Amino acid sequence: MVMPESSEGHRTASRRANRPLVGPRVPLRRLLRVASIACGIQFGWALQLSLLTPYIQELGIPHAWSSLIWLCGPISGLFVQPLVGHMSDHCTSRYGRRRPFIVAGALSIVLAVLVIGHSADLGWWIGDRGDVRPRAIVFFVVGFWILDVANNVSQGPCRALLADLTGKDHRRNRVANAYFSLFIAVGNIFGYATGSVSGLYKIFPFTLTSACSVNCANLKSAFLIDIVFIAITTYLSVSAAQEIPLVSNDRSSLVVEESMGESGHASEAFFWDLFHTFRHFSGYIWVILLVTSLTWIAWFPFILFDTDWMGREIYGGKPNEGQTYSSGVRMGAFGLLCNSVVLGITSLLMEKLCRKWGAGFIWGISNIFMGICFLTILVVTYVANNMGYIGHDLPPNSIVSAALIIFALLGAPLAITYSVPYAMISSRAESLQLGQGLSAGVLNLAIVFPQVILVLHISSIIFFSSATVK
Repeated sequence: MVMPESSEGHRTASRRANRPLVGPRVPLRRLLRVASIACGIQFGWALQLSLLTPYIQELGIPHAWSSLIWLCGPISGLFVQPLVGHMSDHCTSRYGRRRPFIVAGALSIVLAVLVIGHSADLGWWIGDRGDVRPRAIVFFVVGFWILDVANNVSQGPCRALLADLTGKDHRRNRVANAYFSLFIAVGNIFGYATGSVSGLYKIFPFTLTSACSVNCANLKSAFLIDIVFIAITTYLSVSAAQEIPLVSNDRSSLVVEESMGESGHASEAFFWDLFHTFRHFSGYIWVILLVTSLTWIAWFPFILFDTDWMGREIYGGKPNEGQTYSSGVRMGAFGLLCNSVVLGITSLLMEKLCRKWGAGFIWGISNIFMGICFLTILVVTYVANNMGYIGHDLPPNSIVSAALIIFALLGAPLAITYSVPYAMISSRAESLQLGQGLSAGVLNLAIVFPQVILVLHISSIIFFSSATVK
């Protein structure tokens, strides 16, 4: 198909502007420092995934509606990460293309966790009383949405920065993404370990207030620690990158700006790039996107309800009804800590595995293994529900051990899911005629779009099941 001359010129200028702006080969230790921000981001994610679903219900949101709160992640991912990726590809800041977005995202994360952690107090100060606290829920939801948007603002440019620094060296790019996955594991370990501690509030006694019970104070204390992690890892990452500003490196960026000016708005260039990308995907790219979508459809229910499943199905507890549910949630957080240890070990072995058997083969085997583990979860749930201890006693060690082993084993395919698809899509960024930021955003679309549908489906199932029970 023959493209109009002006459009072809815009595409050519965009390709030039989106080339990695690096000089000599970047040492591995610098890539390690750049990837370290994943530790701070994932520390907060670990707290979010292990503690916030139970905390939502403690604020008075029914279980049937709690999953709808998590829609903010997929929805923000649909729009924020591709747009931020495009904006970072064309950013002309003197601090570089990616670092301003990484810092802005980190500051937003700090704001969000402060709002979430103090939501019960804020609601109390303006009139909340009783078991259902609507004002606290409003503060919580606002902070939750800010947190998910901020995570997307930081993570996309960070992955794009790693791709910029590795250039066309695909092996080094896999190593960089393995580092990113490794720091995700480290952040998870610290986050889940923090979430599993029942007396954390004793370190920060001021967190225990009239509106904030022990569980709430533990959550608040954990988020205060998260702020320290974010500050340290953000500094390590942005100080190591040493990006070259776009305008001082390539005058073709001026051509891009003129082309954008002729079209009227930068947003038109963004939508044109995105539309053009979808139209010219190769079969290889479509397979990556399809497998990524199907994989995350499987992962998302586990990530959303893992600790809640442990508290309800294995321990047989309910929120705000005794300590059984809270004990199950803490045990679930410990299981996710074990998951993160395996995730980290797998990340260290990633490059050797991919070099020996190929990235695509490793990814396929990991997805099959993941499916077997999820089927095993169903078996453990069935056995637990038919042993007769629920409602009368704590679960036997055999059931708890089986659940923890499954949690741990799932760390291996999760490590591969976090790194291999990004490395594969990054290696095709040139053929996509995209910058690394937008290509990472396009992959994120494949991750989050099915999640929106899945969350709505899960919510409808829970809602109608609850209505039937009543």
